[in-house]
Amino acid sequence: MLVKVIDQITDDELHKAAWELYERALGEMRALAVQRHLMYQSEFDEVMLDRRVEKYLCYDDEGTLCGFATLSNDLYSMSLISPEYFERRWPELYRQRRIWYAGFVAVDRDRRSSRALLDLMEAMYRTASSQNGIIALDFCRYNDAKRNMGRATERILNRFAGGTMHAERMDEEQFWAYEFRAAA
Repeated sequence: MLVKVIDQITDDELHKAAWELYERALGEMRALAVQRHLMYQSEFDEVMLDRRVEKYLCYDDEGTLCGFATLSNDLYSMSLISPEYFERRWPELYRQRRIWYAGFVAVDRDRRSSRALLDLMEAMYRTASSQNGIIALDFCRYNDAKRNMGRATERILNRFAGGTMHAERMDEEQFWAYEFRAAA
């Protein structure tokens, strides 16, 4: 596996491969989470050209794209988060741009047993840890409760950090439905 970090995807063939991988790997989330966790293609296209967002591309030994992630320390480049939250919570790290947000991490379904996810996570870890920074990301309830993504990510990153990492849940949002049934 090889991980490359680039600031833009301008090549049409790579852009198409990245979009298709994104959809294959994460598309099911469209129906599993209340809040939208996936970009529409027009938004994806914009992010691929946004130099503020680093693109982490994981290639297998044959040179095929098998994993893909985004990471940025310009929190205004990430839609649906509040940079002001991070500024209030970690003012010094925010001012020094040592807070990174992972927009998504996607590994092709048939490569989930490979090292692709670990290699992507390690590359992002190295970016933030080299500056004593923070990586923030979100999981929907399904991924956290059913797939245990929060704890699994914590274990993996703590292993990379040699047991020195601290993890905390920053926030939690709940979506409620109030159904009004016809009187019997």
